[in-house]
Formats: sequence, C-alpha cells, structure tokens
Amino acid sequence: MAGQQFQYDDSGNTFFYFLTSFVGLIVIPATYYIWPRDQNAEQLRLKSLRRVHGRCLWYRLRLMKSQQSIVPTLKKAALLFGWAVFLLLAYKVSKLDREYQEYNPYEVLNLDPGASLSEIKKQYRLLSLKFHPDKGGDEATFMRISKAHAALTNEQSRQNWQIHGNPDGPGATSFGIALPAWIVDQKNSMLVLLVYGLAFMVILPVVVGTWWYRSIRYSGDQILINTTQLFMHFMYKTPNMNMKRLGMVLTAAFEFDPRSNKEATIRPTDNIEVPQLIRELGNINVKKKEPPFCYPYSLKARVLVLAHLARMDISEELEEDQRFVVRKSPALLQEMINVGCQLTMMANSRGGFHAPRLVTIENCMKLTQMIVQGLQESKSPLLQLPHFEEEHLRYCISKKYKVRSLQDLVSLKDSDRRSMLRYLGEEKYDEVMAVLSSFPHIHMDTKLQVLDDEDSNNITAGSIVTVTVTLTRKRMADMFEKEQDSTPCTGEEAATTEEAQADANKAKTKVWQNKGKGAKKTAKSKKKKITKKKTTPVPAKSKQANGNVAGNDSVAATPAAAKEEEEDASDKGSESDEGETNKDSPSERDEDSDKQSDTEVDEIAGDDEEEWEALQQSIQRRERALLETKSKVTHPVYSLYFPEEKQEWWWLYIADRRDQTLVSVPYHVCTLKDSEEVELKFPAPSKTGNYQYSVILRSDSFLGLDQIKPLKLEVHEAKAMLDNHPQWDIPDTEEEDEEQEDSDGIEESEDDDEDND
Repeated sequence: MAGQQFQYDDSGNTFFYFLTSFVGLIVIPATYYIWPRDQNAEQLRLKSLRRVHGRCLWYRLRLMKSQQSIVPTLKKAALLFGWAVFLLLAYKVSKLDREYQEYNPYEVLNLDPGASLSEIKKQYRLLSLKFHPDKGGDEATFMRISKAHAALTNEQSRQNWQIHGNPDGPGATSFGIALPAWIVDQKNSMLVLLVYGLAFMVILPVVVGTWWYRSIRYSGDQILINTTQLFMHFMYKTPNMNMKRLGMVLTAAFEFDPRSNKEATIRPTDNIEVPQLIRELGNINVKKKEPPFCYPYSLKARVLVLAHLARMDISEELEEDQRFVVRKSPALLQEMINVGCQLTMMANSRGGFHAPRLVTIENCMKLTQMIVQGLQESKSPLLQLPHFEEEHLRYCISKKYKVRSLQDLVSLKDSDRRSMLRYLGEEKYDEVMAVLSSFPHIHMDTKLQVLDDEDSNNITAGSIVTVTVTLTRKRMADMFEKEQDSTPCTGEEAATTEEAQADANKAKTKVWQNKGKGAKKTAKSKKKKITKKKTTPVPAKSKQANGNVAGNDSVAATPAAAKEEEEDASDKGSESDEGETNKDSPSERDEDSDKQSDTEVDEIAGDDEEEWEALQQSIQRRERALLETKSKVTHPVYSLYFPEEKQEWWWLYIADRRDQTLVSVPYHVCTLKDSEEVELKFPAPSKTGNYQYSVILRSDSFLGLDQIKPLKLEVHEAKAMLDNHPQWDIPDTEEEDEEQEDSDGIEESEDDDEDND
C-alpha cells in the first residue's frame, strides 16, 4: 500500500499559489463593500433637495464634508494597490514551470508513440550500448532507459503505467505545504516561535478583549448600559417628570462624559465660555448639588442644549460640542421612552411602585421635536419655516388672520396668505411655500377587532384587542391643491355651475327615492333573517288608501310629476295584487319560506368564507411583514438647526388621557414612506362597560403635526365555558354499534383462524 509524503516548498512555487488566493479573498469582497459609491448620485440627490433644504444646517455640513473629505480617495488608493498586488502575483503564478510531468516511456527512448515492439527493442539496444555503465555511460540515464523498455515490453509494467502512470505501480502520495522550507529550519526556529507567540498570544487576545469590553458596555441600540440604568433610576424616582427635569436627566447621560465616551470633550476654555452662557440663559439650576446634575460634563451638555433651543450664537469650539450633544439626543430620548414603557409594564404586571405618567413619556417625545427643530416649548410652530422670526408672528396672530399653527397657514386663502406675508417678498415667499408643501400630512384610519375569535367585533373582558391603524402620508401641497379646487367661480361660470347643481339636485332626489325603496326592502329582508318568521301581507286597502292620497296630492303637481306618481301607484297596485295572491295560496308561502331559508344558509356560508379569506390574508400579511425588511429611509426632515440628516419617523400608541396612563406600548414607525399598516395590541379591561381611549400619532421631528383620534371601547362579559360541548356528546346507540362491530370483527378473525387450522 502506498504511503504519504509531506514536504515543504523549497522552490517557493506553491507558496505563491497560496499567497495569490489569500490576497484575492481579501481584495474582492473589500472592493464590493468598501469601494465608494457613485458620488455623482449623491450630488444629484443633494441638488434635488437644494430648493427645499438649502438653508438647513445638515445640508450645508453635508456639502462641506463631500468637498473636503479625502476618505473616499484613500479607500480607492488602498483598493487599487491591493488589486495591483493581486494581479502581480497572478502573473507570477502563470509564469511558473510545472514541476509535475507525466511519465512517458516513448519520450525516454526517443520514439514516436505507437512504435512497434521490434523498433522498441532495436532502440533499446542502441541506447544501452551508449549509456551502459560498463561502456562508460551514465548510470541514472541507463536506469531510466531500462525502466522505459520494461514499461513497453513487460505486460505487468505496461499495465501499471497505463493505470497508475508509473511502471512500478502506485507510488507514495506527495503533499506540498505552501510554506517555504526556511520556516521550519532549525536556525530560524526562535524567530518563528516569537512571531507566532506575539500574533496568537498577545495581539489576538488584546483585539478580541478590547472589542468585547466595548461591546458589553452598549445595548442593542448603541446606548451605554450605564445610561439606561441612570434613566431607569430617575424615572422610577420621579414618575411625573416635567420638561425642565427631563432636560436635566437627558444631559446627565454618560455619552456626554469624556471618561465613558472618547467623542465627548472638556476644553480648558469651558471654564470661561460656559459660565457666560449660563448668565445669558438665566436660571438653569446651577446650584443644584444632586449628582450627576452637578458634574461639569452634565452642566455643559445642559447649557449647550438650552442654547440650541434658544437659537443662540456661540463660539466655534462650543458649536462643535453642541452638534455632538444635539446629534446624540434623539437616540437617548428614544431610550428614555423605552425605559418608561418597561417600567409601565412592570408596574401593571407586578405592582408595588408607580408607573411613569403619560405626561412624562409625552414630554420625551415633545423634547425630541424641540431638539430637532431647535425651538423652545412655548414658541410658535411657524418658526420651523424659513424667514419666520419672532417679530413677524404679530402679522399672523392678528385678528384678521388668526394663524397660530401650520394647519391654519395651509387653510388660508392664497390671496390672504400673500397679503399676510407681504414683508417677505416674492422669492422668499416661494421658498416658504415650497418648504411648507414638503411637510407631511398624515391620514389615519383605525379598525378595532379581536383576532382569532368567532365574533371579532365583540370585545369581552380580558380579551386581546387589536387596533389596526392605517397611516397614509401625503404632502401639504395636496392641501393647497384642494384649496385651489374649492375656490368659487364668478360671472357666467357661477351661473352655469348653479344650473348644473340644480340639475344634479333633481337627479339626486330621484336616486334618493330609489335608494329609499331599496333600503326598505333590505330592512325587511334583514328583519326576516333575524326573526325567521313567515311574513304577513299588508292589507290591500291601506295600500289603496295610500295610492288615493298620492293621487289627490298630484292634482296641483306638474304633468311629469303626475306621470311618476301614476307609475308609483301602479307599482303599489301590483305589489298589493301580489300580496293578495300570496295570501290566497299558503303552499306558495311555504315554498317562499323554504327558499328564504336556503338563501339564508347560503349567505351565512358566504360570510364564513369571506371571514376565513380575510383571516388568511391578515396572517399572510403579518408573515410578510416579519420576513421582509423595509428601509428606514423615508423623507428628509426640514430642520434649520439640526446638524445631521434626519428621517421622518413617528410614534403611534393608545392612551387613557383621563387616567394619564399608557394602554399600548408606543410603536416607533420608521418605515412610513407612502402608507403603513400598524397593529397595536392591548388587553381589554377586566370590568364591563364603556371606555374612552385615544389613538395618538406624534412626530419625532416636527412641532404641531400631532394627531389624536378618539377610540370608544365597549366591553362585554366573557362567554361562559361549556363543560359538555355538543360535538363530544356521542349517542348510546352509536357506542353500541361500534362495540358490536368490534365484536363481529373479533369473531370473524377467530373463524378465519379455525379455517386455516
């Protein structure tokens, strides 16, 4: 049996193969993931946003960063260098000689393939006389010649050569190690051991340990665990937290402490500039000695946030620190909301402490809006628009216009809007309208049901209620279009529209009359379904009386109206005749009742099929929502003072505003681009009665665009559980029949056994 041989690469050829493969495995994926994307596409995107977002801070910073950044150039240079090394190695490998050559005895004997046996022997004699050691020839060459002669003349050697490629039979398997032989040379053993020890016992443990130490300090949302614990402590301590206290807790986060986060900085000039800002801002509880609010990093972050909300001008160094604090704040406030929801669920399930009040969680949402827009709580939402200043608001809130919100500004007529904003000028007015048109307008539809229940519309005590909210995003520009469509016409156009409206009203009356008849018929059919009784025909005299009254009234009417009433009277007469015939034939009434019962069964079956299909569609929709991942890039937010591009996100939740408690956990809607369907689930109250909740939609970026929709909940008693369900009631006769069949089967098997014997 053949053995195995391992040998290092003395020539270095195999090592080049290994090195080429290794470099290729690094360069190819790195090019796919690291190569800078098409910067022209980003420039085009920024160019398309210039008209609306040109004055935003994040837009100007993005333009400066794209012009000054050399990171894409360095990435391209590094990847090109890697590709150059890879191609150089591939070229070197292609030029290497093949070490393995197939054994060919014809080449050794200098014969053509397929030579005859006589030619082989003749050539062997000639070469033997020339290379035999006794004749002064080379012994190694003579051995190769003898081996080639045996491979072509000896049957066993020839068979070995054809099968194994060697006349001597299968040889030892040779494995080449793609490392140079000098690595295992005894002279270099200490150096190799030193490199291996340094790489695997020092560098690798240090890298892994550093990564692990940093990763365990952060949560899944990249928030420091210490910060989450800090938020939980103060929310547990202060369930009802006002805006001022909330700002102090926010700026006490460890993300702003240089000892916990290297991105945060404390400058020597802070001792001069921060006290100056404190004097300009006024009372911000500087003398409060409660830790960590009294720490320098917390005080500095608080001052920078308050200066951002007041839109104050600060020095360049402090402005850089302010951008860092403002950029981190929305994620930290989202973590505070999550902590508040966790404490609320713990308080509802365990009890023993007060859950955070609804006002605390809503203040977190309001503070997020304020930080994104750079506005204080008491300021007007109109200041989110460009070219709006405090002194201009007096034109808006005057008695003539009474514009206090963005919705009021949208609903204003274009002529009044231009008159109110005449101080802006045409160019600035167009910019304001472009920005206002880009603001979102959300339409919210709600559907209340109990899933996986026979009666999904019946809410019982303790059941899981599902509120399906459909959000549809439109632009404020759509509101302008509706306003333009609803503008009144003047002159001849108004006269023509009035005539058209009069004709439409006449047509509508006729349609209404027909609908009334249809409604009466449907009401009667529904009443028949519910009562399941035979209908009693109305006496013909009453119908005739009604017809006579109609005839008397039609004396003073127009001929067209008289014709219509005559047709109605004839219809009523036919109905009365049908009623009399039905009255005189009871067999026909029985047939009609049978048909009605059949139609009722068919309708019930159809309703069940529709409910089943709707349930299957909802299940498939939820499965698709779980499997697919939607992009969180929705629409860029217009924010004049936020240093980073922000996407439009929303909070959706159900609350009891009377008790100031959360009913469902706030759902962070991060994928609302055009429309989104969200399911909010909560347990129904344990007591029966009527409850008034609110479905609340809040923006995390805009002020004044929140929506509150009432939600009425009527809770009934839960159905009693049936001890003996009818499907488990098996008649005694069926049990006896089954026992009889079993006994008959046993007897038949015994008879068969006897017959076999």
